[in-house]
Amino acid sequence: MEKFLAQWMPVDASEHGPYLDRLSANVHWLMLLLFVGWGLYFVYALWRFNAKRNPRADYHGVRSHFSSYTEAGVAVIEVILLVGFSIPMWYRWTHVPPPSSNPLEMRIVAEQFAWNVQYPGPDGVFGKRDVKLVTSSNPLGLDLKDPNAKDDIVTLNDLHLEVNRPVIIHVTSKDVIHSFKLPVMRVETDAIPGMEIAIHFTPVMTNETKEERDKWEIACAQLCGLGHYRMRGQMFVHTKEHFKQWLAAAPPAQTSIGGS
Repeated sequence: MEKFLAQWMPVDASEHGPYLDRLSANVHWLMLLLFVGWGLYFVYALWRFNAKRNPRADYHGVRSHFSSYTEAGVAVIEVILLVGFSIPMWYRWTHVPPPSSNPLEMRIVAEQFAWNVQYPGPDGVFGKRDVKLVTSSNPLGLDLKDPNAKDDIVTLNDLHLEVNRPVIIHVTSKDVIHSFKLPVMRVETDAIPGMEIAIHFTPVMTNETKEERDKWEIACAQLCGLGHYRMRGQMFVHTKEHFKQWLAAAPPAQTSIGGS
């Protein structure tokens, strides 16, 4: 199944991606089965109830309980799908990785037409933000007077991750509704002004070559204005050592914002 999906699906670089791809494939097979089944039933109904076979109308209708049994069977299947699949998957998705897993945590603030990424820096604590401090050079509204903000790292349209390390991203927007999407990670969520939504996943592949880096993008999946088409960013998944090197070389917000 994985080899078949790999031929038709985008690169799958997340831990949970194969499960979603298989689920999508199974749903499509189910839809094909239903399409063929209902198509055959439609042809049968045309043949069974045509005017030649039924010259006189039957006003009594179905006299068996077959339809009742069918409805009960459908209800049972729906309960199984809800309890056995939907609720467990939703429970797993809404519970972020615990601190014991050492997740990489960051914030992303969408704006027309860019992605602003904030890392907490070496101290692991996000600096304070204030909407009154939002400017063109400080789109996050980061309070540089806050000691925790001085070592924060802020990038524009660049998302840097560490392979095999859980990631938690808090997504919001400063203007209109956007949709944060990482196709190769199989994650997507709306970026809504005034609301912070957390998503999580674990990258299991790096993109070391230039060709791979060009394909791994941050996309906006919600029409957000005339410049929607150019609201794109790049995602880089590093090895542990390379990620440490990037963190060490990245300028702190005190420099990147304060010097703007």
